[in-house]
Amino acid sequence: MDLAAKYFNHINWRYIDHSSGLAPMQSFAFDDTFSESVGKSLSSNVVRTWVHQHTVILGIHDSRLPYLQDGIRYLTEQQGYNAIVRNSGGLGVVLDQGILNISLIFKGKNETTIDEAFTVMYLLVAKMFEDEDVEIETHEIEQSYCPGKFDLSINGKKFAGISQRRVRGGIAVQVYLCVEGDGSERAAMMKTFYEHALKGEETKFKYPDIDPECMASLNTLLGQSLTVQDVMFKLLHAIKDLGGQLNMDPMTDNEYERYEVYFEKMIERNAKLNQKMNEA
Repeated sequence: MDLAAKYFNHINWRYIDHSSGLAPMQSFAFDDTFSESVGKSLSSNVVRTWVHQHTVILGIHDSRLPYLQDGIRYLTEQQGYNAIVRNSGGLGVVLDQGILNISLIFKGKNETTIDEAFTVMYLLVAKMFEDEDVEIETHEIEQSYCPGKFDLSINGKKFAGISQRRVRGGIAVQVYLCVEGDGSERAAMMKTFYEHALKGEETKFKYPDIDPECMASLNTLLGQSLTVQDVMFKLLHAIKDLGGQLNMDPMTDNEYERYEVYFEKMIERNAKLNQKMNEA
């Protein structure tokens, strides 16, 4: 089966540009909102771009680190980063102005496997950079932050990671693309975060042993000066080249109402984290 044709050829995609002005918790609430809309056939598929200021997005397992408070203090007091806990899978990732996040949201339940959903995003990213003389590989980079089966790398250096979340019949596949800046510096910060949050203690869950040298930005890997804006244009062109049809339909009143519900859930999830910090 040609997955690119299945998900893009003659398929309507609603483009939502959230590349400025949002807080990270809002982004995860919006993805849940659009997943519900798509799952209930109230919206065409959605492609959403989002960029956030200095924030580390922690996974559920990160919230159970034995010395989490010390790790977060390192991020906030020494590095100037905020920290929140997200509602999708994976471990901690770094967001800043040099990182473009893309969400692909389409309908699917059990008939769409986890690997198929991940592959749709990989095919899109590969299309975005098909004119470059590079091979984008998909396999786990074990010593990266948030390692996973569908890490995207060039010459063994990871520049992107993919996660997904399923809500009410909709699937949101999210990728972060390290476009600008120094990927190894971001990885070094996460390495130090885990050192502060673990302090060498043995845990049932295995947290990554990060090697900063196995991560890099696209600018470094391609030897170019791409901006996040450049890559957003590549995204839209790739969808059109794959046969997709873009629209910019506004949010409905119902979507705004559902968004408020999902945003409140994100606030509640992170209230527990804030409580931990206040108790420490």
